[in-house]
Amino acid sequence: MNGTGKARRGALLAVLCAMTAFAPWASAQEFPSRPVRIVVGFPPGGATDLVSRLIAPKLTASLGQQVIVENRVGANGVIGAELVVKAAPDGHTLHLGGLGALVISPAITRVPFDPLKDLAPVAGAVNLQNIFIVHPTLPVRTLKELIALARQKPGALNYATSGTGSPGHLAGELFKSMARVNMTHVPYKGGGPALTDLVAGHIEIFVAVISTAVPQVKAGKARALAVTGSKRAEPLPDVPTVAEAALKGYEAYNWYGVYAPANTPRPVIDRLHRELVAVLRMSDIRQPLLARGIETAPRSPEDFAKFMRSETDKWAKVVKAAGLKSN
Repeated sequence: MNGTGKARRGALLAVLCAMTAFAPWASAQEFPSRPVRIVVGFPPGGATDLVSRLIAPKLTASLGQQVIVENRVGANGVIGAELVVKAAPDGHTLHLGGLGALVISPAITRVPFDPLKDLAPVAGAVNLQNIFIVHPTLPVRTLKELIALARQKPGALNYATSGTGSPGHLAGELFKSMARVNMTHVPYKGGGPALTDLVAGHIEIFVAVISTAVPQVKAGKARALAVTGSKRAEPLPDVPTVAEAALKGYEAYNWYGVYAPANTPRPVIDRLHRELVAVLRMSDIRQPLLARGIETAPRSPEDFAKFMRSETDKWAKVVKAAGLKSN
């Protein structure tokens, strides 16, 4: 090859390298180029659905493209998460997921992806408690009375959760262990259907995400016995914690965050993170959530990834101690 050919080849390589380096920046500038969907792994009526539908209109305004909430129900949220894992890594398909599908379920059984490798954290979003609620006809008004009744009738009481491996399930199993009672777990496909059955009297007890339960408790359609966190919930200040009511040292929290498929370009992740944090800091987002017992808790992608790893280690030990692992 003569000098001129070598020079042309070198110039072509330089252009290709420049184009490759430019691609992530270009993708961020073009993003979003079509509607963005937030995949929720539970049916309407639950906490993930509530949070996603509150933030979606705000993101629509800030991103300049419609943001759509899509409910893909099943396997304690795992089906929705898998859909996002398999989506194109371009930021147009996101997942609002959390402790149940991404930490507890993988500790209990085999799931078709690795949450720590196959999803890219965009932002931590919210923290919330679970709450023990009962149908008003159940003859208990305190958690101690529930424990006494459960001991009188081993295995006879049923407690609902939003699914096997859900935060409510683990909160219930921790309660059973510490209270030394035997109750039967009844998993549902989400908090909404479980609450419907509790209000209708088809189930006696529901370990619910607090946001799902607050309206029904305030309407007198469900009786609250205790919340699972370390402090009382703002919308229900008269309801004690489990630790206050009966079991010192008991604590169980829930959380949700936003994820993109792995290998989504970092400039796109950064854009989504900025917009999400701005939305979560808006008073007309924070206040409605707080009224349902949900606290906004933005985290950077790096902090959220570190938090995910620590939660994975923590709950794997709880699952093992409870004998829930199936593989």
